[in-house]
Amino acid sequence: MACPHCSSSVVAFAVPSDLREHAPADGAAICTRCLRVVPAVDAGIEAVPADPPDLSAVDPAFPGGDAGIALALLCGHLESFALSRASIEALVAHAEREGADVFAFLDRLDAPDAAFDLDRRRTALLDLL
Repeated sequence: MACPHCSSSVVAFAVPSDLREHAPADGAAICTRCLRVVPAVDAGIEAVPADPPDLSAVDPAFPGGDAGIALALLCGHLESFALSRASIEALVAHAEREGADVFAFLDRLDAPDAAFDLDRRRTALLDLL
């Protein structure tokens, strides 16, 4: 179970049906280092657990439940902000409906090796929303 981009460990999760259009597959995985989101099978995971994921293994800032899954998917889209704008807006809205404070999450997220510049993405999100 490793990220196909940087070989770090991943956390796999089942994507809720209302978020599937924003996910790479029904079963996805987020890298604990670069925060890329890939289909779980690409990370060597054949069977995704049905239980809610423990995304605190990625970073303690992740909330539980669907809010955490929406934020994990959001991280996967932040690498290509311009191409993923519609998904980013939808995932932010979903996470907020589930009780997450997206901007507080992004402020607490410690991701020095993320595949995207976290500070620039925070600023872009503030401008977008």
